[in-house]
Amino acid sequence: MRFAITLSDRFKPVLDVFMQAGWQPMKIFCTPVDHRVHHHKASVTFAEQRKLPLQLSPMTARDLEELAEMGCEALLVGSYNWRIPDWTPYLKYAVNFHPSPLPLGRGPYPQVRALLEGHKEWGLTCHKVGPEFDTGDILAQERFPLGETDSHQVLDIKLQLALHRLCHKVANQFERLWGEASPQGDGGSYWPLWTDQDRMLDFQRPTAALLRQIRAFGDFECAATINNVTIFIHRAEGWEETHHFAPGSLIYSQAEQLLVATADGMLLISEWSLYGPDAVTGRGRR
Repeated sequence: MRFAITLSDRFKPVLDVFMQAGWQPMKIFCTPVDHRVHHHKASVTFAEQRKLPLQLSPMTARDLEELAEMGCEALLVGSYNWRIPDWTPYLKYAVNFHPSPLPLGRGPYPQVRALLEGHKEWGLTCHKVGPEFDTGDILAQERFPLGETDSHQVLDIKLQLALHRLCHKVANQFERLWGEASPQGDGGSYWPLWTDQDRMLDFQRPTAALLRQIRAFGDFECAATINNVTIFIHRAEGWEETHHFAPGSLIYSQAEQLLVATADGMLLISEWSLYGPDAVTGRGRR
């Protein structure tokens, strides 16, 4: 089947697996990336090497019409920050690979909240692209357990493995799964992207809650204000202990290590910066 695909490098397995199944790529759409969690170097390189059309601007109805004129049958959405126009007048199929067990966790990046809320199971869904975000009929899902101390990075790897499994299933049984796709039903939930306030650590909270917050945000980093200075935290450890310090007090500082009192223990911050991850290219550590 001839297909176009929206892509970042984290979702390149979609492209690779579908090609292994005999599908033929016609065009690649990419969006701006943050160079922390999302990259598109490999995707752009692939398009250039194969001399495939590559588009970095939002998809329009005219783009879909041109795909139809090229004989394209399907659109695979692997990663895309912009709304997909109505594809139904132009293509036979359009599916999205969403990193949640829909209908739970609709929205742009549900992984962080999945960890913050301590979900015991997570998953990945392939569904039809509908007029509203992440609401189309479901072709297939892959689910997997989440551990109590799983980090953002661990969840990302589990999603990568699940994506491979799901793509193999969908690519090789596409028309049957499309025909048997089931509505998501009631009870769905939309999770908006987090705010800067969601990333702020409150040392009045228990140590375990702070560590969960740091694990959940991963490379997006949490922030904290210590001695009237705001820092951005990439790595920390902690423990419970009885103490007489006020939560948020800086107890110890040596080299890059900062020991801060929490409501019920200590947080040892070992990797941090005065600049947030959006302030520089790459990561500027202290």
